Amino acid sequence: MEAIAVTFNELRRIKDALPDGSMHKIADLLDVSVETVRNYFGGKNFERGKAIGVHYEQGPEGGLVTFDDSTMFNLAKKILSEHRIRY
Repeated sequence: MEAIAVTFNELRRIKDALPDGSMHKIADLLDVSVETVRNYFGGKNFERGKAIGVHYEQGPEGGLVTFDDSTMFNLAKKILSEHRIRY
C-alpha cells in the first residue's frame, strides 16, 4: 500500500480514458463495489459505495488529490497501458 498524489485534472484524464468496463474490472479484482471504484475516481455515491482514503486540496490543475492507497490508481494505469491508451 503506497500513498500517491496527482492533480485533479490528471485523475480526470485517466478516468475518462479508461475503456468501457474498466470500473467493473477493477471492482472485481479488488472485491469492492463498482460505486466504491467510482468514488475513488471522483464520484460521490456513498449510499452504494464506500469512501477510500481520498483527500482533495485546492490549487492549480484542479487541485491536488492524494490517495492513501494507490492500488486502484495503479490498476487504472495498467489497464490504459494494456490497451495502449494515452491520457
